[in-house]
Amino acid sequence: MIKKIVITSLFLCCTIVLSAQLTYGTTGLLHAPSAEMQRDKTVMLGGNFMNKEITPPTWYYHTYNYYLNVTFFPWLEVAYTCTLFKAEALGLKPYGYSGFTNQDRYFSVRLRALKEGQFWKYMPAVVLGTSDPFTSSGGGEIGSTNGNGYYSRFYIAATKHFTIGTEEVGIHLSYLYNKRKEYKLNGVAAGISYNPTFAPDLRVIAEYDSKDFALGATYLLFNHLHMQVELQRMKYFTGGLAYKIYLK
Repeated sequence: MIKKIVITSLFLCCTIVLSAQLTYGTTGLLHAPSAEMQRDKTVMLGGNFMNKEITPPTWYYHTYNYYLNVTFFPWLEVAYTCTLFKAEALGLKPYGYSGFTNQDRYFSVRLRALKEGQFWKYMPAVVLGTSDPFTSSGGGEIGSTNGNGYYSRFYIAATKHFTIGTEEVGIHLSYLYNKRKEYKLNGVAAGISYNPTFAPDLRVIAEYDSKDFALGATYLLFNHLHMQVELQRMKYFTGGLAYKIYLK
């Protein structure tokens, strides 16, 4: 009963105040990638509250992140994301530090290989992407197995939108890979997005990110303020805000 109340409240809130994967600072679904892209020359500044259940095990506590995302061309998106560390988790408490005093930093890159409907009507969009691909620790390593590179992943994603009556539904399929021992992302991820005609800036998302199921929604308010809420495994809350600037 409590779960039903939370989910109902989530969507009621969305229709009033709350388009998408900005949990990690990049376009996509919630955690799973998609082949959608932002408008050319879009800049996004944002941040999230991140439940410890969606982060790598290094974060055994709830944390926050913030990011800068730039779509340089219609086919190229780059993001820089910082996730906060607590001093206690880094062993800095004996030195007089406490709370959030450090951060993990990484880049993400998304390259669109095919545009939706580019060569034929039913062709999906295809994007190649990576997050946190390289760490300079240990002499430098691509796709690290341990240590830094906590959010490392490589993926290929496809997206196709369909109109059913007057409603638009997006079907998203991707394959993810990394070599992390404590935070494996290997296998198929999939999701469905729905944009209702009664609230065109509202987007409802259900996904499987190769590890967990999640349900969430996003809303673009005043064409600039992007709001996102989600329930991982249908019970762990994560949410964030981003501001979009259109340079073109």
